[in-house]
Amino acid sequence: MKPERITIYPKDIQRVTGRSERYGRILICKIKQHLNKQNHQFVTVEEFCEYTGLKMEHVRQYII
Repeated sequence: MKPERITIYPKDIQRVTGRSERYGRILICKIKQHLNKQNHQFVTVEEFCEYTGLKMEHVRQYII
């Protein structure tokens, strides 16, 4: 069984939303600001789903 990643990256957001990778970077920055995270901290898939309102099972399909 392959372990699943817990962090999300701009390329993943690009696959999920169909928007640009730049949009993914901007969205990650917005999520970090919303959650009061520091620049070096990661955004998890769960946090991304909570912020965007998307279901975890739908997002997991697009994460490689």
